Amino acid sequence: MLTDFRLNRAGARAILNSPDVRQLVDATAGEVAANVRALLPAGIKVDVASYTTDRSAAAVTIVDVRGMAWQARDGVLTRAAGFARLEVRAWRRSR
Repeated sequence: MLTDFRLNRAGARAILNSPDVRQLVDATAGEVAANVRALLPAGIKVDVASYTTDRSAAAVTIVDVRGMAWQARDGVLTRAAGFARLEVRAWRRSR
């Protein structure tokens, strides 16, 4: 039974900002973008932007004024993330 656990914050930070994790995040974002493209009409632009906060991250964006409607009505971004085996949860402000 584990009774004492201490998170090595510096080690976790190093892992989350490593090139291997960046590559995994970027590849997964690319997979989500491909899934989005498959759900939209042909020719709709879908962008992937990599960035870093306290860890590697990426955003997938539908570059079309109808993008919000497609997400609201059909959940295209949520579905595309699910097809990539990602869990999508409602955003909650930190306390």
